[in-house]
Formats: sequence, C-alpha cells, structure tokens
Amino acid sequence: MARELVWTGFMTLDGVVDSPGGTIEGHRSGGWVLQTEFIPEAFSLKGEELEETTALMFGRRSYEAFAPVWSGSADHAGYRELRKYVVSTTLTSDDLVADWGQIELLRSAEDVAALKQQPGGAIFIHGSPELARSLMDAKLIDRLNLLIYPVLLGAGKTLFTRADQDAQKLTLRESEAYANGVLKAVYEVSH
Repeated sequence: MARELVWTGFMTLDGVVDSPGGTIEGHRSGGWVLQTEFIPEAFSLKGEELEETTALMFGRRSYEAFAPVWSGSADHAGYRELRKYVVSTTLTSDDLVADWGQIELLRSAEDVAALKQQPGGAIFIHGSPELARSLMDAKLIDRLNLLIYPVLLGAGKTLFTRADQDAQKLTLRESEAYANGVLKAVYEVSH
C-alpha cells in the first residue's frame, strides 16, 4: 500500500494560504490566523495530525522559513525526530539545518512518487503551496486537512490551480465548525 501524502494548513475562505503567521512571510495582510480569536478546540486537528505523522515534507521556501524556527521550538518538539523531506532543485545538503533529525532532499515529483511507494506511514506537507499545487496536479496528494478561517484577502498564494482542468473529486471525511468561525474540513482526494 502506498504511503499517504497529506497537505495540511490554514486557508482563508477565499482560498489564500499565504502568510498566515505574519507579514514577514510576504503578504501585506499576513498574520490573519493570529487575528482570529484563539480557541484550543479549533487547533485539535494539529494534535491529531501529529499522532499519525511519520514524516514531514516541505518545498524550499517553506523549509527555509520553518526549519530554523521549528527545530528549536518547544511547540514543535514532536516534529524534531521525524524524518523530513525537502523538495528542491537548488538546495544542497550544506543548506540543511543541523540537529533536526534526518533530512533528505528530493528533486522532483517523480522522486515524491517513488517515496510514496516505499513502506511507511503518512507524510504531511506543511505550507509549501507551490509544491502542493504541483503534487496535486501530478495526482500525488491523497488528503487535504484544512482549517478555513473567516477572512477574505482577495489575493495571495493559493493551494489550488487556476488553470482549466478536468474536475477532481473530493470526499469529505470529517468536518467541524468552531465558535470563532474557523471550519475544519478534511477531504480525501480521488485519483
């Protein structure tokens, strides 16, 4: 059985996944997650994910943003020893963060497809919208774990292509609405 590849992240109601944590990430309206009232139950999905995560995957930009912070963060201690994969055509092993567990560079969607055929459990992609979009187009993403925030940004990076394509079927596996307006939507992606 192939390993499951899951994209997980925060999304605005209009589909923007750009800069949820702050303007330093690039979007002028960045930090929109932090501007929504925090209630713990709206983040329960993140704890559930950690229980089933056997490896993490990042694109280059998200890796460069997350690795220096997450590698020493108490909030992300559960990720420390997990195997990590970074999909990049430009990074070298010298560019990788030390003391953050085993990290392997992958160079293409073909490398990701080959990884999925190896034994092991679920691989979670955090952030990395360009990588996730290309892997969706290659039909390699199996599940979407979305926390959808009640905000509209109008522009920014999105997870989904805007190109005309054949319809892709999603099956709702789980959903929940929270008092702060956040929606959890977990979708299985049909191939």
